Amino acid sequence: MADRSELDRIELRGLKVRGTHGVFEHEKRDGQDFLVDLVLWTDFTAAAASDDLADTVDYGALALFARDVVAGPSLDLIETVASRIADGIMEMAPGADAVEVTLHKPQAPIPAEFANVAVVAHRSRAGGSAAAGGER
Repeated sequence: MADRSELDRIELRGLKVRGTHGVFEHEKRDGQDFLVDLVLWTDFTAAAASDDLADTVDYGALALFARDVVAGPSLDLIETVASRIADGIMEMAPGADAVEVTLHKPQAPIPAEFANVAVVAHRSRAGGSAAAGGER
């Protein structure tokens, strides 16, 4: 994989999806809005030369995939949700060098005032992967 600073990227920010993820019964029952940010590192050379969608990654398909995971079956941890999105994107975008998925849970049940809770899952063709996060 090339150094990410040398690659082009596709960014999708603020995809709003209703989901039922969390460890508490009321989160699973009532649901809440989640926000998804995606960053995908790839090479635009072929797409720029051909001007053909077939030569790049369809960000519309990425958005629909992320939407379907978040709106899908309830999971306890947002780390799991973010990881499933990241792993799926790497499978559906074989030309991608890396992906970073940030899953925001702005209405997390925290008994204190806060602006946001998010976890970040990173996947790369170089074999490294990590999920860092916040909610338990």
